[in-house]
Amino acid sequence: MQALKDIGGPAQPLLTITGLVKHFPLKKDPLGRGGGVVRAVDGVDFDVMKGETLGVVGESGCGKSTTARLLMQLIEPTRGEVIFDGREVGSRDLPLKEFRRQVQMVFQDSYASLNPRLTIEDSVAFGPQVHGLSRRESVARARDLLARVGLAPQRFAERYPHELSGGQRQRVNIARALALQPRMVILDEAVSALDKSVEAQVINLLLDLKAEFGLTYVFISHDLNVVRYVSDRVMVMYLGQVAEIGPADALYETPAHPYTRALLSSMPSMDPDHRTEVAALAGDPPNPIDPPTGCRFHPRCSIAAPVCSQVVPERIAMNSQHAVSCLVHEPGSGHPMAQPQPFQRQAA
Repeated sequence: MQALKDIGGPAQPLLTITGLVKHFPLKKDPLGRGGGVVRAVDGVDFDVMKGETLGVVGESGCGKSTTARLLMQLIEPTRGEVIFDGREVGSRDLPLKEFRRQVQMVFQDSYASLNPRLTIEDSVAFGPQVHGLSRRESVARARDLLARVGLAPQRFAERYPHELSGGQRQRVNIARALALQPRMVILDEAVSALDKSVEAQVINLLLDLKAEFGLTYVFISHDLNVVRYVSDRVMVMYLGQVAEIGPADALYETPAHPYTRALLSSMPSMDPDHRTEVAALAGDPPNPIDPPTGCRFHPRCSIAAPVCSQVVPERIAMNSQHAVSCLVHEPGSGHPMAQPQPFQRQAA
């Protein structure tokens, strides 16, 4: 299999997300009470550049996995636009079948992702057959990919999912995702269920495959150390919205959003002089059915001001690659720590 290379270099966006929203409606009880919607994803905008790895982090319930499923069109968005390589996903210009050939996904649960009645070889060969490849070519591609992910076909091709370990099953899922020769792979907590030794092997495998096939990754994880290791840029989500996005090293070393700082301060350290003795955040995330007004992080923010509960922060560019949604960085926002609005001389 030949490595896939995108024309235009890594500076070109491969995937562009604009105004992505997903609200799940709630049923009313027999007395007519309740109803409303769960605002799982509530206005998300970002780009994924060709050839990069975009890491996505945030607490459970912040909308990471829902965003991944919206990108794959596994669930229909309430509104918003998904543009893949200049074409709108789901339109006549880019039908879903063609889009899903170019974008694949690896899920967290390696066992539930596989059909227990299919052998490993058949699981990997199934996708290419659906997309028109002959049985013989599909099996040959499946065996080649199994060998590339470290599973010798003569030993593993005829086995069933229950005969494999968790790490081996995840390697099968990675091989299956690559069977259609995609340009982008979405990894939703793909290594979080593995023990650390196996996790390191799978992460290094992913990096090798990315270099070999010229892939673009969206890497979703709770493990902040792993995200920094694999990612070129990192996007921090909070309660269905993007709090901060920027280059991995810059975001980890100089986080601009108070939620990002709290998230990074929760990372455990092996140094006894840097033990965490005070909780970085108090309380649970607010209810996504009735989110706070203004900045959604203000009820838990240590630097919140009265204006934070009244004004929704805009995304402010710190530089060409780093942006944050916080009133502290918005000139003239009314926050005590914000810079004053630059004076503009009126014409006489």
